Amino acid sequence: MALFFCAVLVLLCVSHSASATVVADTDYGGVPLWIDRLLGEPSVLSLQGRMDPAWFRANNPQTCPQQCDCPIQWPTAIYCDHRGQADIPDGLPDTTQYLFLQHNNILSLSSSVLVNITELRWLILDHNLLTSDTLDALQNQTQLCYFFANHNHLTSVPDVLPAGLRQLRLAHNQISSISPGAFQKLQNLTLLLLQGNRLQTITEGDLRGLISLNLLHLSENLFSTIPRHIPSSIQQLYLSNNSLSGLDKGSFTGLLKLKYLRLSHCGLQSSGVHPWVFKLSSLVELDLSYNKLTTIPTVPSSLQYLYLEANEIQEFNITSFCREVGPVSYSRMKILRLDGNKMSYHQMPSDWINCLRELESIYI
Repeated sequence: MALFFCAVLVLLCVSHSASATVVADTDYGGVPLWIDRLLGEPSVLSLQGRMDPAWFRANNPQTCPQQCDCPIQWPTAIYCDHRGQADIPDGLPDTTQYLFLQHNNILSLSSSVLVNITELRWLILDHNLLTSDTLDALQNQTQLCYFFANHNHLTSVPDVLPAGLRQLRLAHNQISSISPGAFQKLQNLTLLLLQGNRLQTITEGDLRGLISLNLLHLSENLFSTIPRHIPSSIQQLYLSNNSLSGLDKGSFTGLLKLKYLRLSHCGLQSSGVHPWVFKLSSLVELDLSYNKLTTIPTVPSSLQYLYLEANEIQEFNITSFCREVGPVSYSRMKILRLDGNKMSYHQMPSDWINCLRELESIYI
């Protein structure tokens, strides 16, 4: 039976390979995860319908709550997802390190519910009914590294987060504020997802303490300007689907490690974009698609991927990519998207190829 289950898992992995990749990482404890190719973010899998709970329960020496699945091959992982539960099940094994509780009706995470579980590393609570003042159990989980609470009813970033967190996913809640000092001790946090919330501003102390933060996702919020006080360690900054009034010269000052910047669907107009706002030698990818730009903004010669589709651009200006052209002075652009604008390939200047000599694909 175990061999049959493994074969089924392999088939499932193959069937999903077009949109996702299975991750093999010792920190995941062998637990199956899918990686979203666009965001590079893991999504957890349910085991429902892919195993015989009765057979595993009969052959599994460890105690397993009736509402959960406890696969033998992942002895530290407990799957209690998609059960319509209002509470976390009693009797969870003390050895639990990966707890899957997504798609339930859980209202709170009281301090007593996980008191006997001291080695928890992953806690998945996506698609539940949690609010900001019901997460007391988190402060005692000193080993917790990954906390997922997307699609809940949180109104602020909780201030009871354990110091060892590496990833915090709070997307698609109702968050309009960050509790004072919420991130002060999270010096190991590398990824913070806050998209799909109600944030309007980030004050000076809101993100203090995030000295290792690599990816910050703030898309689909209520920002009218680029938020200040972003940690200087940021390499990936996503701000799409905000109504931005413009970009001034200092919008990204201090972000010397920034490589990936997404600003699509922000209502940006060329008149409101400072000519040198993207003067960042570290920048590798820039997404400005689905805005109202009429000209191509000036970008650094080191930029490799530029997405400008679905704007109102009418002409191709070489100086946007190359201030001068020579043996070592040219753009490193590999992919350039200009489709869905008000220009055609025939409008391209004859010498554009000298500037974009490393271009692999262009869409017009």
